Amino acid sequence: MTEKPRYIVRASEEEPYSPANHTGTRNYRLVGPTVNGAKTMEIILGDIERNEGTPAHAHPGIEQAVYVLEGEAIAGIDGVEHHVRQGDMIFFPANVFHSVKALSERIKLLVIYAPPYGENPDQLIR
Repeated sequence: MTEKPRYIVRASEEEPYSPANHTGTRNYRLVGPTVNGAKTMEIILGDIERNEGTPAHAHPGIEQAVYVLEGEAIAGIDGVEHHVRQGDMIFFPANVFHSVKALSERIKLLVIYAPPYGENPDQLIR
């Protein structure tokens, strides 16, 4: 019997993972092909510890939007640093180098990829 897609997902019930190219980060996949069959987007809840994050990298052909739920960070976009905080939306265009470094004790982010990234190393340029 095939399991039906999960339309309601609780982050507290998901297994966290440490994404490639990140330090001090726990991600929880909430929407995506492997979670509930989503085909054109992926949504992640990210939790990054102070002074941790990711060095500059890009995703070929993948747009990324990040909503800051809690905390503060420095977001680098195409070589320019921006101070971001709770309530800010960050947009990383496809193929543009970007980075994040948490300034507060931790930062919680809602990350949206379109199309899905899925931690595919072929979709990451360092």
